[in-house]
Amino acid sequence: MEETTGTFLVTHAGAEDAVLRDVETGQIHTLAANPDLEAGDVIEGTVAPEPPIEAAWELREIEERRQLSVERSDEPPTNQEREIAADQPVGEVTRTDRAGIGELHVLTVPPERTEAAATEVLEDEETLARAARYGVDRVEIRADEGIVSVRYLP
Repeated sequence: MEETTGTFLVTHAGAEDAVLRDVETGQIHTLAANPDLEAGDVIEGTVAPEPPIEAAWELREIEERRQLSVERSDEPPTNQEREIAADQPVGEVTRTDRAGIGELHVLTVPPERTEAAATEVLEDEETLARAARYGVDRVEIRADEGIVSVRYLP
């Protein structure tokens, strides 16, 4: 195993250990010790196998550390999001770049599944991994009858 530099999502943080996920490759790195990390943190840094067995990893360097925020908004999807949804079949996702940093994802779902779909996105670890990959700090989820919008915001 070799030293790895990248962007990592902290998926678990216990008193004595932590688990990092490389947001580009999906590789999991179990740290032998927790250097005061919290689940949901995003780390830009370097991990390396811990000698002599190299069964666990150590966090050698932290270049940047930030906490991601994922929240459900009371606001309905915007007019732009509604227009995108109107042109796509149920079960599809449209991804659009935002001006500046981030992305907008518009999902069309059966109307009776709107709340369940919004909750799934809110609780999905992949939502955090995408936010880390996009370099944003905040995710806002909006939903209204058959439409779920996921806004990845700086």
